Amino acid sequence: MKQEFYNLQIHTNGQKLYEFTDQTMKWIKDNKFKNGIINLSIQHTSASLIVQENADPDVQTDLINYFNNLAPMDDKLYIHNAEGKDDMPAHIKSALTNNQISLSIKNSELLLGTWQGVYLFEHRLKNQKRTIIHHYLGD
Repeated sequence: MKQEFYNLQIHTNGQKLYEFTDQTMKWIKDNKFKNGIINLSIQHTSASLIVQENADPDVQTDLINYFNNLAPMDDKLYIHNAEGKDDMPAHIKSALTNNQISLSIKNSELLLGTWQGVYLFEHRLKNQKRTIIHHYLGD
């Protein structure tokens, strides 16, 4: 049994989904991980992690539009707006999604469906530097 950690840095440029499946797969392959569990966690409260379709970009557009309608950027709706109109809506979106995802690895492959990818879901409008912790447990 082994345990490894890796911090992936992603620089975002506005509100959208940033796929990082390939970077995670490269880390798995480079370390010759065979079978185990990988836990991904993001150290931020205004961005989140999701597993989502990676074939049709319209899915991403619809997700962003849905969450923007669910938590609109309207200063009149919130008390907390210290960092701008996207501040509290970003926290709401993060609370409704995931800050951690655990996935299985079998035969050095991340067990995802055919059209699935792993994404950082950025909820802020301005550029951000995000850290995603990768924690592997297995053989």
